[in-house]
This record gives sequence, C-alpha cells and structure tokens, in this order.
Amino acid sequence: MALTFYWYPNCGTCQKAKKWLDEHEIDYTSIHIVDEPPTKEQLLSFISKSDLPAKKFFNTSGKKYREQNIKDKMKDASPEEMAEMLASDGMLIKRPIITDGKKVTVGFKEETFTETWLQK
Repeated sequence: MALTFYWYPNCGTCQKAKKWLDEHEIDYTSIHIVDEPPTKEQLLSFISKSDLPAKKFFNTSGKKYREQNIKDKMKDASPEEMAEMLASDGMLIKRPIITDGKKVTVGFKEETFTETWLQK
C-alpha cells in the first residue's frame, strides 16, 4: 500500500524525508500540507494512530505558532480543539506527516522511518 506523505516542499526536513522515501523506493502520494491541510477528523485519526499527544503535531518552531500564541492556547485545549487549530492552517502542523492508514509518523528521524516504513 502506498503511503500518504503530507509535506511542505520548502521545508528542509520534508526534503530529507522525501529523499529517504525515494532512496528506499517506497511508494507514496504527496500532499502539499499548506494547500491541502488534513481535516480535523484526519488529524484526530493521525493522533490516535501515532501514540503521540496532540501537542506533538504542532510546528513549535514555526512563525505562525509564535504569532498566534498557540503555546498558551494549547494549555487548556482538548485534543479535538488542538486538531481544529491544526486543521485551520497547514503551517501550524509539524511536518512531514506520513501514514499508511494504520501507522503514522510525524517529522523525520531516520531510525523511526526505518522501524516504521521498512518493516515488511
């Protein structure tokens, strides 16, 4: 099954992840995370399948995260509210997000990719 690869082409981390996928000849469909951000429902699904807390899906080093003071808004937010914030602007989402429908990875760490996406 092909992976779904949510990315931002100008993002260095996304470029590294894409290079890794290409080098390992892994089939994927790429989706521009800013032009077509995942919906709130998709994000809630990603959060539950990733075993990560919702806050790990935020691009904390991004300009929009700082401008919108998301750190303070997240303190009392439920996972549903966080997913709604994320769905409102693709630039708030940590990237890339990769899923096969069962598993989800966020960001790029070579060892995580190897463990998750090279398992047969």
